[in-house]
Amino acid sequence: MVERGRAQSNEHLARPGRRVWNLLEHEDLGAAVLVDTNRLHAGQTIRVTAERLGQLAAQLGIDAVGVARAEPYEQTERHIRERRARGLFADMRFTMAKPEESCHPEKLLPNARSVVSAALCYYAPEPERPPGHGRLPRYTWWDAYAELREKLDALGREIGGSYRVFVDANQHVDREAAARSGVGFYGKNTLLITQRHGSWVVLGTLVSDVDLETTPPLDADCGSCRLCIDACPTAALDEPGTLDSTRCLSYWTQSADAMPDEYRAKLGAQVYGCDICQDVCPWNRGVEKRRAHGQLPAGAEPHVSLADWLAADPGELRRRYARLYVPRNDGRLLQRNARIAQDNVAEA
Repeated sequence: MVERGRAQSNEHLARPGRRVWNLLEHEDLGAAVLVDTNRLHAGQTIRVTAERLGQLAAQLGIDAVGVARAEPYEQTERHIRERRARGLFADMRFTMAKPEESCHPEKLLPNARSVVSAALCYYAPEPERPPGHGRLPRYTWWDAYAELREKLDALGREIGGSYRVFVDANQHVDREAAARSGVGFYGKNTLLITQRHGSWVVLGTLVSDVDLETTPPLDADCGSCRLCIDACPTAALDEPGTLDSTRCLSYWTQSADAMPDEYRAKLGAQVYGCDICQDVCPWNRGVEKRRAHGQLPAGAEPHVSLADWLAADPGELRRRYARLYVPRNDGRLLQRNARIAQDNVAEA
């Protein structure tokens, strides 16, 4: 999470040298002129139109952006409580742990007025998996969350005022903000689907005390399509739009409990997460075609050596893959997944 208050009278606003700022200012720029933020001054943002916000976001490399009012997500809070009572979240916590907080963006910042939702596409074509290797889900090949966090911080500085940035944070339900602001819509696989990049996106939120022009929700949905429901090997999506975590392969790769025997073979070479419901989604075809011949981002890691994972010190393995959620930070759980994948690969 990033938090930023209104500039103090002795604070330099220009910070040359930070990589993301090269998009906004010349590297030889000195300290900004000090201003009194309690009064109007040249360049201070009072109201940003949706068109201008889209331009700023595009300049920063954000793939989709929208704005909603900082208001309670009453229906989402009710759904979280109902599904938790049904046991559909298993022992997962995340944004479901405290809906009284995560569904109330108006409480995340004093005088919060606007909720800016942003999406960053992480799709890259997958190279052939080498023998003896396991597979990671696309969103973990590289840390797109860290990149989006920087971009939203930069956007907040451009907008002005006080703001807080939430990316992959338990304090806010990013998908609901994205749906309200037209960044995307809820798919039957429960993921947020954008028009140009499908569900191959990470989401982040900027809560601001600046009054921004709102953007309407998308007039789109999955229609009669049920490809993700039919493709799920464990029937975790039998109730469209609702995920039963206790039957989800991704959940079991992140659980401290032993994976049920009937699910082990269905994991295939996967050592963490699962992409099946995204692989079959028609909304993802467009970006997949556009990026079919693209290069992997620097440092991207779609596949891992199973032998390396199994031979590694659990603590060192955990530190190496700090971007993955692992219960109790126990690297032995990653090695458990690697053993299952190794058995599946050997039998294939």
